Amino acid sequence: MGVETEIAKTLQERIMIFDGGMGTMIQALKFDENEFRGEEFKNHPKSLKGNNDLLSLTQADAILKIHKDYLLAGSDFVETNTFSGTSVAQADYGLEHIVYRLNKESAQIAKKAAEEVTKETGVPRYVAGALGPTNRTLSISPSVEQPEFRNITFDKLVEAYTEQAKGLLDGGSDVLLVETIFDTLNAKAALYAIQLLFESEYEPVPLFISGTIVDKSGRTLSGQTGEAFVISVSHVKPMCLGLNCALGATEMRPFIEAIGLFTPSYVICYPNAGLPNTFGDYDETPEMMSSQLAEFAKDGLLNIVGGCCGTTPKHIKAIKEAVSVYKPRIPPKSVHPDALMTSGLEPMIMEKDFLFVNIGERCNVAGSRRFAKLIANNKYEDALSVAKSQVELGAQILDINMDEGMLDGLKAMNKFINLIASEPDISRVPLCVDSSKFQVVEAGLKCTQGKCIVNSISLKEGEADFIEKASIIKRHGAAVVVMAFDEVGQAADSQRKIEICTRSYNILVNEVGFDQNDIIFDPNILTIATGIEEHNTYAIDFINALKEIKRTLPGARISGGLSNLSFSFRGMEVVREAMHSVFLFHAIKAGMDMGIVNAGNLPVYDDINPTLLQLCESLIWNKDPDGTEKLLAYAQTLGKGAKKVVEDNEWRNMPVENRLEHALVKGIDKYVVEDTEEARFDKTKYPRPLNVIEGPLMKGMSIVGDLFGAGKMFLPQVIKSARVMKKAVGYLIPYMEKEKQEMLKNQEGGEERSLEDLNNGTIVIATVKGDVHDIGKNIVGVVLGCNNYKVIDLGVMTPCDKILKTAVEMKADIVGLSGLITPSLDEMIHVAKEMERLGMKLPLLIGGATTSKTHTAVKIAPCYSNPAIHVLDASKSVVVVSSLLKELDKQEFFEEIQEEYEEIREDHYDSLKDRHFFTMNEARKKKFTIDWKNPDTKPMKPMFIGVKVFADYDISRLVSYIDWKPFFDVWQLRGKYPNRNYPKIFKDKAVGEEAQRVFNDAQTMLKRIIKEKLLKATGIVGFYPAHSVGDDIQVFTDDEMPRQQDPKAVFYGLRQQAEKDSGPYTCLSDFIAPAETGVADYIGAFAVSVGFGTYELCQQYEQDFDDYSIIMAKSLADRLAEAFAEELHERVRKEFWGYSSDESLDSKDLHSIKYAGIRPAPGYPSQPDHTEKLTMWKLMNIEKNTGIKLTESLAMDPAASVSGLYFSHPHSHYFSVGKIAKDQVIDYSTRKKMNTSEVEKWLRPILSYDT
Repeated sequence: MGVETEIAKTLQERIMIFDGGMGTMIQALKFDENEFRGEEFKNHPKSLKGNNDLLSLTQADAILKIHKDYLLAGSDFVETNTFSGTSVAQADYGLEHIVYRLNKESAQIAKKAAEEVTKETGVPRYVAGALGPTNRTLSISPSVEQPEFRNITFDKLVEAYTEQAKGLLDGGSDVLLVETIFDTLNAKAALYAIQLLFESEYEPVPLFISGTIVDKSGRTLSGQTGEAFVISVSHVKPMCLGLNCALGATEMRPFIEAIGLFTPSYVICYPNAGLPNTFGDYDETPEMMSSQLAEFAKDGLLNIVGGCCGTTPKHIKAIKEAVSVYKPRIPPKSVHPDALMTSGLEPMIMEKDFLFVNIGERCNVAGSRRFAKLIANNKYEDALSVAKSQVELGAQILDINMDEGMLDGLKAMNKFINLIASEPDISRVPLCVDSSKFQVVEAGLKCTQGKCIVNSISLKEGEADFIEKASIIKRHGAAVVVMAFDEVGQAADSQRKIEICTRSYNILVNEVGFDQNDIIFDPNILTIATGIEEHNTYAIDFINALKEIKRTLPGARISGGLSNLSFSFRGMEVVREAMHSVFLFHAIKAGMDMGIVNAGNLPVYDDINPTLLQLCESLIWNKDPDGTEKLLAYAQTLGKGAKKVVEDNEWRNMPVENRLEHALVKGIDKYVVEDTEEARFDKTKYPRPLNVIEGPLMKGMSIVGDLFGAGKMFLPQVIKSARVMKKAVGYLIPYMEKEKQEMLKNQEGGEERSLEDLNNGTIVIATVKGDVHDIGKNIVGVVLGCNNYKVIDLGVMTPCDKILKTAVEMKADIVGLSGLITPSLDEMIHVAKEMERLGMKLPLLIGGATTSKTHTAVKIAPCYSNPAIHVLDASKSVVVVSSLLKELDKQEFFEEIQEEYEEIREDHYDSLKDRHFFTMNEARKKKFTIDWKNPDTKPMKPMFIGVKVFADYDISRLVSYIDWKPFFDVWQLRGKYPNRNYPKIFKDKAVGEEAQRVFNDAQTMLKRIIKEKLLKATGIVGFYPAHSVGDDIQVFTDDEMPRQQDPKAVFYGLRQQAEKDSGPYTCLSDFIAPAETGVADYIGAFAVSVGFGTYELCQQYEQDFDDYSIIMAKSLADRLAEAFAEELHERVRKEFWGYSSDESLDSKDLHSIKYAGIRPAPGYPSQPDHTEKLTMWKLMNIEKNTGIKLTESLAMDPAASVSGLYFSHPHSHYFSVGKIAKDQVIDYSTRKKMNTSEVEKWLRPILSYDT
């Protein structure tokens, strides 16, 4: 078995342990200068104290002992003492010449320690060859005055890391660890060097990569977010990926969790022992640090854990003991499997259904005269403003091209990208390094820390050249644009485009090993309307080719440069922009993913002059042989206006509402203030300033949203619209503030009160991490503020921990999340999970352009047990917020939302034709886990073992436990919010009067039932020792530990198996302590009935032909039986089992399941198999003790009966098994010793296959 396979096998079984701080241990030895020098370097001209790596040569025994101490404390891995083992770092000591030897001998010492401890303990130990970050940085200038300057080159770092890696591998390192990465470009240089070695000289070994988040911003020193960092280094397919250093465990948690959600690699985490104190020391004890990391392990965040600065073997020993009881994180099989993922400082994830991506074209010397002139005149600072403007106007990727005959493209590319790195507002987006000269492409790749796109390569120079260039690009971790060129020339017709792209794709995927999602084809947008007949089909050829490429080449994207299309109309901007808009409208529908386009200047498709639109459509689809002449003739009618778009002010004559709408759709802010004032001044239509926002402004933005969704507007145009909206709202804010002040004065005691006193509640709102769009959120804030809510707006790019920390500190009543881009949806899910983990109770509101009620119901709400509600737009926010903050209404409102969302989820999952199911082994690995050693939740022994029978229970005890809502459902009386539930249903306009009448009749009959004892209540409860074995619960009669006797009965469980977006795959057995834990646990069971006498009572009514009273009697018996189950369960919790003896809940809380423990019933979602009732009836002899029988179909007789199991653990909860696959049915049949066909008969409603 190879090392990689061996490590992978262990990682699937348990959390592995890394060592602690080598520097911490060395410092404790207090070596002086002479001890650092040793005999060999005693005459070295430079001071060597502090060169810890050198101690591998001069104090080898001390280093060996440190390694062994960590290994004996429980480490599975030790890092070589080579953190500064490059020639770059050793140059400070004048020791560049010993670097290879230093690394080789350091690895040999670590290997010796590992082999000795492996032999001593029998547990394999491994050596991680450590490659540190060096003391130079490729992404940051050491000079404030020269932001483009770097004190090291990419090639120099590659050379240094190559030498270090060779020494580590020759010394016997089992894995290579690129660690403490504060600049991702440095790490990419190390990874480039390692890939070259693996390709040429060495057998590959596993790669571990560990970044460093420098503070609570969640970014590296060079500015990348954790997710962007992961994207930038994942091309090497690291075995492990994670974080170390800089932060303590508590501070690191949100960032390590984010990385775990973003990578299919195993996660490694080795934080410092807290944050350094004022003296630079670390204060966290082994107990403190281990308890924090145990929480990480408990929540499934870790595969490998260790320590960094300030940690010692005692820390490692404590950490190992603390995490050993938890299962390792199960890495996802893939993350965004169909997405093209790129990054700047922030990630950009282009899923299959991602909206069209605008590649900014203005930083191209061939495409922008202004930019070319600035670069030629060495005005790089001004050129940066062009780049910044592109990003501000909505460019999601920035194209950089320096191909000009009089320009040194290589130097210009290097300088400009280095300058971009100094501007976070620009460098947050990915770059497209664009050049026809490959050495210029390489220069760009060598100064880009994110994952960029290369534009472009082709087969023009043959396959060998194509493969060589593609291999270099892949080694840098970039995506690539492939032009439809080959050795013959440029593809013009659709067939040639498809042939060349297919050939290129097969070479890239099968020979180079390119990720198919990183391949972008440019099938050549060629010029139409040139007067040459064969050119007339070029637009059609492009669209037909892209359809076939998308259909036949999985993962491939389509891009193109739009300006070529209309080149024959150069100088006629009105015509050109209309052509571009029409072409894009159809190309995007056909599957075009991105394009180099100045989308901010494009007209909205629906707003193009109808005559011009028809001419463009005719030209693009080649419908008219005279189309070119007709379009030229039309252009000439425009006169000078054809050259530049002239503003038509006719819209200024429309009513103010239409003017505001027009301004928003067109992105015209010139008149918006005066129009907004005109609307505000009309007190008849708009009594309050807020009404202007809720009326014409919101209507205009709604139209923008519809056009955007239909592909008729692009992101840059939407951003312009948002700016107009922001300007209008900004104008109205002072008037709304003034209105608030006047409202305050008019209230009693107003002079002494502040605006704070008027607040109806506090709402924290934020655009989530990774998203910079905030106009919708801002409007929500304004609308809520005008309705007397205190709004705390955290702005954009807000990390989860900041949102939740603010909500707690400010005592918020509600948290609101906003986002425009698709990755924001994942971040919202993460926030919901964190709120659940932290036990928060605040409602969570979800809003933004990409959000939807379906996504919230299916993906977000299941992650949070409190309200998680989608809010369509700002106008709906006040209704939702007020409903959630009204004490009397909020529970009812939440229940209505829950019911609606449950229906949405069911419809969604029913609509999935190819739903994936985990195998039973996979599902069991993802089981719901409980810390059975936690003393706070240790199972309690019931007050008795065996059964207790209630022969004739007092029905009057049950009346206050009746849940009346199902009673009204029987009579099909359903009130609408806020009058859905009892007793509010009586206020409902539609059904209230009838509900009151039926209820009064029920009270009359209920009193008669109790007074005349017309019905008899009987029941039984039992408690038994139990433990779980896999998916089954074994039940015993003797309370002995360990439970070695044969079980008296076995309850068989079914486990969730259908793949879902998050959460464990639960089975009822997960709530009972497993046999191997040695924990004494128990299970309860019950059966109750209030059905005895129902038949006789109904017979009396039948003789009188009184169907109304028959239905009333049966429905009351059912309600009383459920009330009996509720009342008995309360007595179990407080009296018979006593695990919640101090519980104090009213009937509303009981019906809302606010108590600890559950009572699931066979035949219901948590265990859909009715045959499990047979085990209950036999175990407690229920029929003999109570008279409650089971029919052939296993229904209970009398019908007004309830039965189930009792689970006491506070983490037990109701769930739905859902659909199950054939392998579980076979497994279940085998365990139950039943025929599979018989089991299939009972489980038919939940089978995922036909029988």
